Amino acid sequence: MSRTASRTRSTSESSVELELNLDGSGISHIDTSVPFFDHMLTAFAKHSLTDLTVRASGDTNIDAHHTVEDISIVLGQAIREALGDKSGISRYGDALVPLDEALAQAVVDISGRPYLVHTGEPAGFEHHLIGGHFTGSLVRHSFEAITFNAGLTVHVRVLGGRDPHHIAEAEYKAFARAFRQAKALDPLVNGIPSTKGAL
Repeated sequence: MSRTASRTRSTSESSVELELNLDGSGISHIDTSVPFFDHMLTAFAKHSLTDLTVRASGDTNIDAHHTVEDISIVLGQAIREALGDKSGISRYGDALVPLDEALAQAVVDISGRPYLVHTGEPAGFEHHLIGGHFTGSLVRHSFEAITFNAGLTVHVRVLGGRDPHHIAEAEYKAFARAFRQAKALDPLVNGIPSTKGAL
């Protein structure tokens, strides 16, 4: 069973081409025109063991918002497609990841029900420009778009941190590690891991 997907999205605000393989080794080729988001998606691929290629461009002369949002929508859609009927997956994942002074936890349920709980970022984080172009508020917005379009239940908590770069990166890495566990094929799971028979 191949757990791969290829998706595109084109609007007046952005153009996105994305390919992923959930059973990869973390190889990535990322060019989003938003350098800090390139860094976050590269970290996501590496730590979730997902092969990921993203080529995107957008109206970043206005703001990075549209491009980050549209890439996150496409990433979520591709994850959902690649998961298929979710037969044999572990379903749940939990990770606690530090980055120097920052500490973040992510819990993932490949539930088919989109829900995001996102807490703990320090006051003012949402206004901070990371790398001079990526607003802190885009971290939550990115997770919202991914979880909604992938059909994931995700809890992300920032437990500590001072540097906005470290906080954001710890969040994406925690999400990646939790997703890695949840998407993993478990030989002890027979069929779809739900009493309802569908996810």
